[in-house]
Amino acid sequence: MLKNTLTPPLISQNIENSTHIVYVAMAADLIHPGHINILKIARKLADDLELTQGIKGEVVLGLLTDKAIASYKRLPYMNYTQRYEVISHLKEIDRVIPQDTLSYETNIRLLKPRYVVHGDDWKNGTQRHTRQNVIDTLRELNCGELIEPSYTEGISSTQLNVDARAIGISTNARLSLLKRLLNAKTPLRICETHSAISALIVQNMFIESNGVKLEFDGFWSSSLTDSTSRGKPDIEAVELISRLNTINEIFEVTSKPLIYDADTGGKIEHFVFTVRSLERTGVSAVIIEDKTGLKKNSLLGNDVIQTQEDIAVFCDKIRAGKNAQITQDFMIIARIESLILEKGQDDALNRAFSYINAGADGIMIHSRQKSPDEILSFLKAFRLKDSKTPIVIVPTSFNAITAKELGEAGANIIIYANHLLRASFIAMQEAAKGILEYDRSKEIESQCMSIKEILSLIPGTI
Repeated sequence: MLKNTLTPPLISQNIENSTHIVYVAMAADLIHPGHINILKIARKLADDLELTQGIKGEVVLGLLTDKAIASYKRLPYMNYTQRYEVISHLKEIDRVIPQDTLSYETNIRLLKPRYVVHGDDWKNGTQRHTRQNVIDTLRELNCGELIEPSYTEGISSTQLNVDARAIGISTNARLSLLKRLLNAKTPLRICETHSAISALIVQNMFIESNGVKLEFDGFWSSSLTDSTSRGKPDIEAVELISRLNTINEIFEVTSKPLIYDADTGGKIEHFVFTVRSLERTGVSAVIIEDKTGLKKNSLLGNDVIQTQEDIAVFCDKIRAGKNAQITQDFMIIARIESLILEKGQDDALNRAFSYINAGADGIMIHSRQKSPDEILSFLKAFRLKDSKTPIVIVPTSFNAITAKELGEAGANIIIYANHLLRASFIAMQEAAKGILEYDRSKEIESQCMSIKEILSLIPGTI
C-alpha cells in the first residue's frame, strides 16, 4: 500500500507554466487501497497547482489497454471497457485516456504533464526500464517531474491476483479468454496438456526475458496425447465424455483457456453435440481437420491412406457447428490438410477462404516438412487477402523456427502439441530402468522432483 504522506516538490523554474496535467497510468483491474492512495496524491498535486500557481490542475489517468497489459503479464480479469467503467467514476480523476503500450512515452509526448505519479516499487524488477524511459522523456521535453511515493508492504496487486486465481475462474470467463488474448497479443503460445498435473506445470511455468514475463497462454487438449496417455491408439478411440472428464480435472486446478482437438469432428450431427458440450464446459475453441474416414496421424502424410473431405461437406459441418453454439466467444477453427497430403498451396488457400466464408473463426495450416518454408509461403499469400482471421500453426516437424518468428510472419497461435507427454515417456523409462539396474531408487533420485516440490505445486496440499 502506498503512504499518502507526500509533500509536493517545488515547481522547477525551467518547466513551462502552461503545463497543468498530473498523469497516472494503471491497469486498474483489481482496485485496492494502494491505487486509491496514488490517485489521492495525484489529486492533491493537481489542486496545489491552482493554490500555488493559479493553474487549474487536471488528473489524467492512462488506462492500460488489454494489449498493453498482456505485453508484460497475464490478461486482466476485466476487459478495457469494464475497467473504464469502474475507474472513470472515481472522484480523484478528471479524465481517462487509453495507454496502448507499457511505455508511457506516447502519452507523455501528447500531454506534456507537470507530474507523472507512480509508486517507487518500479525502481527494480521488470518495470525499471519503463521508469527510466519516463525520466528520459520528461527530461527531453522539459515539461515535468516524476513523483514516486514510497511503497508500503501489505497490499500487492500480484498477490491479489494469485489469491483470486486460487479461488478459480468461472466457465464463461475462461471461455472468453482466448478471443480476448487474440485481440491483445501475438503470438499466443499454447502447450499440450493431457492431465491435471501437466496442466499445473504449464499454468505455473514462466521465464523472464528482457524484462518481460513470458508464459504459456493456454492449453491444448490433443487427441493424440489424450489417447496415448490411456494406452490407446490415436484413431478417435477415446469417446467425448472421457476426454471431457480430463478437461474438467484440468479446469478444477487451472485458469487458462483451452483449445480442443476434435480430429475430424465426426459426423455433422455428432459435431453439433460436441460443440454444445465443449462450450458448456468452458472450452474456448475446437479445431477440426478436413479429412474423412478412420483417423490417421497427419505426420504420416501419404505414407498411409488419408482422404481429404469434400469442401462443400466440410463447410456444412462448420456451419452446423456455428449454428449450434450459444455464445459469441466460442471458436471453431478449420484445420487444412492440403500441404500434408501434398496437394499444394493453391488448394490450401482455396479451402481456407471457403471455410472462412462458411463461418470458421480461424484457420490451422499444417505441414510435415522439416523446413517452415511452405508454411511461411502460405502465411504470406493468405495475409495478402486476409489480415484479420487468426491462423494456428503447429511446428512439430519444422521446430527450428521460433514462435516470435512465426508471429511476425502472420501466425496468431502457436501450439506445442505433444511435447510434455513425449518428455514424460523418456523420464519415466529412465527412472524405471534405473530402479531395476541398481535394485534400489537411490541412484535415480536426482532425476525426480522431490515430494515437497510436487506437493507445493498442487493447491491446497500444503
